[in-house]
Amino acid sequence: MKRMIDVLISFILLFIFSPVILLIGIMVKYKLGSPVIFKQKRPGLYGKPFYLYKFRSMTDQRDKKGELLPDYQRLTPFGSFLRQHSLDELPQLVNVLKGDLSLVGPRPLLMDYLSLYTEEQAKRHLVRPGITGWAQVNGRNKITWEEKFELDVWYVNHHNLLLDIRIILLTIGKVFHSNDVNQTEYETVSRFTGTKAKEVSK
Repeated sequence: MKRMIDVLISFILLFIFSPVILLIGIMVKYKLGSPVIFKQKRPGLYGKPFYLYKFRSMTDQRDKKGELLPDYQRLTPFGSFLRQHSLDELPQLVNVLKGDLSLVGPRPLLMDYLSLYTEEQAKRHLVRPGITGWAQVNGRNKITWEEKFELDVWYVNHHNLLLDIRIILLTIGKVFHSNDVNQTEYETVSRFTGTKAKEVSK
């Protein structure tokens, strides 16, 4: 049932937002260049890798050695706007149609993090990852990685249709009000280095 709803809603949203998606694509091409779509390998259900799609939000500016500049230097005001209003994530509706994502589930993070999770944190991969999730509507970037993972695992243990509908409605409200995100957080988010590493360092 969840998969059927994901496909139906994502198809409808792609149809409704197709003019917006086309316009953003043209603006990204004009302001940031090619490729318009940024794709990155992320862990999906049971940690199986897939390519996550997003609209590009940063330039390819490099230093004199040919190395990419830090994210905050490559992120333009236009890119910040896309991130602030989650418009960069519209291409992920295609991921939903393909079966890589669900509309609601723990956000897919970096492949590098798989080896850093505790046994409990790794349970976040027991369900299909989502465009939005329980952690995103309960603090988003204002809470620690450990708190996010606790919320993700709580969702894994309690997810149902009514909860998904609640999360979607809360997400819509947060997108319009840009809650739980500071301007600096549109630019970069600190990397997860592992819960055990933090405990040892203390």
